[in-house]
Amino acid sequence: MISSSLQEICSLFGQPVAGNPTQFMIEKAFACHALEWRYLTLDVAPEDLGDAVRGMRAMGFRGGNVTQPHKTAVVEFLDRLSDAARLMGAVNCIVREERQLIGENTDGKGFMQSLGGVIDPAGKRVVLLGAGGAARAIGVELALAGAAAITVVNRSAERGQQLVALLNEHTQTPASYAAWEGEFPLPADCELAVNATSIGLNDPEARVPIDFSAAAQDLVAADVIASPPDTRFLAEAKARGAKTLDGLGMIVNQGAIAFRLWTGIAPDVTVMREAVEEFLSL
Repeated sequence: MISSSLQEICSLFGQPVAGNPTQFMIEKAFACHALEWRYLTLDVAPEDLGDAVRGMRAMGFRGGNVTQPHKTAVVEFLDRLSDAARLMGAVNCIVREERQLIGENTDGKGFMQSLGGVIDPAGKRVVLLGAGGAARAIGVELALAGAAAITVVNRSAERGQQLVALLNEHTQTPASYAAWEGEFPLPADCELAVNATSIGLNDPEARVPIDFSAAAQDLVAADVIASPPDTRFLAEAKARGAKTLDGLGMIVNQGAIAFRLWTGIAPDVTVMREAVEEFLSL
């Protein structure tokens, strides 16, 4: 039986979980701050998402994370959204406020904090790969940070154009859609390329079909994948002379933001970073 003093956070995964550095990182932070909390990972089929959220509410969970493909679908089951989550149309973090479950989005903010150590996106031309929840969050944050232009590359034209419309209607950064058919040739004027797809997650051999042959020498390539951090996408970009940014910083920063939302405590980010590196045997 779970003690009534034990608070719980859950992560609603949309696919089988081979390893979860977020759980390890968050629980290390709980221990560091002497909190009797637990972080649970739960596989949830798309058709069961509504029941899972209702279960969170009924069982008193203090909050949770949401992964693909649930980041946009979960919106209809929540009581309200933060301004950021409403603009992005995607939720990766749920916070309980009394009986209400509030949708937040920490993806973009975590990414931007990590990106800031490598490049200032203001005035830069960006190619954004993907149009799912992470891509929406990152695209909005890049636009709000003053990116010169964003090209959204996605296999589904409908989803890609929806993100483009969102950026054009609600930000000052012009956005356009490019179809992803076969290998996408990265344009020579691209200064920042972001893989915001799930390609490479827990699979170091998975290849993002991108042609870097025309890439500029000052290109920065960033990946949202943290496990493994050395993705094939980043390896190919580095081989062309690009500066690269892995997904470790993003996962640590967004975890720290979520931890503060759930607990009201600013966590020790060093502890969280070390926990992720320990989990991944880095």
